[in-house]
Amino acid sequence: MTNNCPKYFRKRFPHLAEEVEDRTKALSLDSVRTDQKEAERIASSDRAVKPTVIDFIRLCDEDEEAIDIIDFFEKQGKINSEYAEGLRKQLANRGLRSFGSKREPGSYE
Repeated sequence: MTNNCPKYFRKRFPHLAEEVEDRTKALSLDSVRTDQKEAERIASSDRAVKPTVIDFIRLCDEDEEAIDIIDFFEKQGKINSEYAEGLRKQLANRGLRSFGSKREPGSYE
């Protein structure tokens, strides 16, 4: 074991410390959910749901397409202006793939 974990952590949680230090079970995150309610709804859903603005953004190849989608959802009243602004900021600061990996039409992961 390396000294990356404090000694007290290794002593109290030896198996967890081993997993943290081993990193063979590391999980890579490639998307961000900035709206907690939406994230909880998606995570707790065990049945098919209507595609969200995020689902449509994940179809995009260019930032401009994503902005058009956000604008459309906002104008239609499907998302409020505060949420739309948050999506625009996420797009500008973290990039298009921060919403998740590229999705192909017809697949809702």
